[in-house]
Amino acid sequence: MATPAVFALPTHATLAQARALAAELDAAIGQAGAGGLCLDAAALAEFDTAAVALLLHAQRTAAARALPLFLRAAPPKLHQLARLYGVHTLLPAAA
Repeated sequence: MATPAVFALPTHATLAQARALAAELDAAIGQAGAGGLCLDAAALAEFDTAAVALLLHAQRTAAARALPLFLRAAPPKLHQLARLYGVHTLLPAAA
């Protein structure tokens, strides 16, 4: 299996950054090879529900291209937000 490309999520992922970050994610998914894309959330410190929406957007975009998408080092608060909104099972798989 091919190794996934890595896209490092920024420190901030709030509604203010959502549009630009969605474009960056789309570009990263578009450039990813057969191994897919790993979203590295280690730096993610300030985020809101827009971050969850961005992850769901990335998941749909990758699925449309039949590419695997993984999530690495997601902060517990991100998982808590996803559970609160009932979408935690839709997030990318852990890397």
